[in-house]
Amino acid sequence: MFKPGGTCTTGGHWSAECPAPISSKMPYFAKLLLLIFCLVLLVESRKHRRRRWTSQLDVQRASHIFKKNHDLTKAWKGKTEQLLRVDEHDFTMRPAFGGPAIPVGVDVQVESLDSISEVDMDFTMTLYLRHYWKDERLSFPSTNNKSMTFDGRLVKKIWVPDVFFVHSKRSFIHDTTTDNIMLRVFPDGHVLYSMRVTVTAMCNMDFSCFPLDSQTCSLELESYAYTDEDLMLYWKNGNESLKTDEKISLSQFLIQKFHTTSRLAFYSSTGWYNRLYINFTLRRHIFFFLLQTYFPATLMVMLSWVSFWIDHRAVPARVSLGITTVLTMSTIITGVNASMPRVSYIKAVDIYLWVSFVFVFLSVLEYAAVNYLTTVQERKERKLQKRFSCSCGIPHSKTMMLDGNCSESDANSLAGYTRNQMVPEEEKQEKIVVHLAMSNESNSSRKRGLKGHVGLRIIQNTHAIDKYSRLIFPGTYIFFNLIYWSVFS
Repeated sequence: MFKPGGTCTTGGHWSAECPAPISSKMPYFAKLLLLIFCLVLLVESRKHRRRRWTSQLDVQRASHIFKKNHDLTKAWKGKTEQLLRVDEHDFTMRPAFGGPAIPVGVDVQVESLDSISEVDMDFTMTLYLRHYWKDERLSFPSTNNKSMTFDGRLVKKIWVPDVFFVHSKRSFIHDTTTDNIMLRVFPDGHVLYSMRVTVTAMCNMDFSCFPLDSQTCSLELESYAYTDEDLMLYWKNGNESLKTDEKISLSQFLIQKFHTTSRLAFYSSTGWYNRLYINFTLRRHIFFFLLQTYFPATLMVMLSWVSFWIDHRAVPARVSLGITTVLTMSTIITGVNASMPRVSYIKAVDIYLWVSFVFVFLSVLEYAAVNYLTTVQERKERKLQKRFSCSCGIPHSKTMMLDGNCSESDANSLAGYTRNQMVPEEEKQEKIVVHLAMSNESNSSRKRGLKGHVGLRIIQNTHAIDKYSRLIFPGTYIFFNLIYWSVFS
């Protein structure tokens, strides 16, 4: 790097014999490359230091998490079946097969009581059904005694109780968004199996007191395959095993109480089975039927009584009123029976409606009797008029000659005649002429005239049967209502 043959002089100046430094001879671009190379080395060294510092933090965090969750069951990297040793056992057989019956506890939480159908005699209920039992084949090691929770996929690989609903018509497990099944396994082998079910079951109802009735329905649970020698089904906490939502309500019924019972059920071909009962009592609300059935029927009966105050000669008015009330009562009876099952016994509402129908029908028969008796009476009067036909100079259409005796109806039929229509004075001694001219000569006619002509016509045209019906019909119907409501309330 030194130039040969050069010398150095004092004073710091180079001569031909002194070696010159490389930097003085190096080009400009070489210096730039050297500077860039140094910067790159500096940046790479800083990145390496940062990576080492980050890796140390990750190791510290991982060690902290490991210390916090030191349960080996939670950090297991293998399959859950390997942890529970599902493949090592035969789960087609019940736990402790060949030994005593396995106890299976049950508790239920009623979510909703959806509907009650009188026509189909059934009810629909949504509930959470939970089973509790112990299967030592599912035990696993755990340092903190924590359980493991699974969904419905594991249920198909282990043994679970085969509980079904007796007398159920339809039932299903909810599957939105997945199957509503939960399986919780504890380290000692205890298992909690829960599912959300909607079931429609039969309810034997008695409608003898309908709609003033109370119904008791029950949902029955039982093992399908295992008798009481293999599986003992029981309520886990007695009456506390059944819990209900306080917001449960029905539009037509009042839920009075829920309670649980249990007993043995016997089948002749298979044996004895443990059966659990969820019993609930419902009392029907009467207000709806008061407005829709009892009140209209009572109004129709009272409307039929109006005909007793209508003139018996107004045939169209009384006949149309009677027919209208009869048809209305028939419609009410048909509407009530359409929403009820076709039972072979008499219901309480049938008694009330048919008695009301009889009262309406009797009011029509009452007018038929009044009309018939009035017609018979008029025929008798015409016969009397023909028998004593006028041969004494008095026009037949204006007077009637009697032997001295006359009935009140005959006298009423001759009212309103004048004096000039009477017979001569010399013939009064031979026959008596009945004359009702509303004059001052007759004291009885004078007293009637004080009541007015209109009132007199009402009294004259009112039949005795109508008078008695105005009291007998309302009194009898009120007495019937007193007996009815005192018996069925």
